[in-house]
Amino acid sequence: MKGYIQIYTENGKGKITASIGLTLRALSAGKKVFFAQFAKRKIYSEIKVLDLFDTFVTVK
Repeated sequence: MKGYIQIYTENGKGKITASIGLTLRALSAGKKVFFAQFAKRKIYSEIKVLDLFDTFVTVK
């Protein structure tokens, strides 16, 4: 099985939005997705959209 890892770092905006966009793109291509968020205490509204895909996406 071949997989890919995407890591978004640094200060500023756009990392969560970019990673969710890539997640949705992978889902539409029939791929499995594991979405991990490190060192965040707050759940952003963008993350909540992944709840709609809870059958396909695991968020940790």
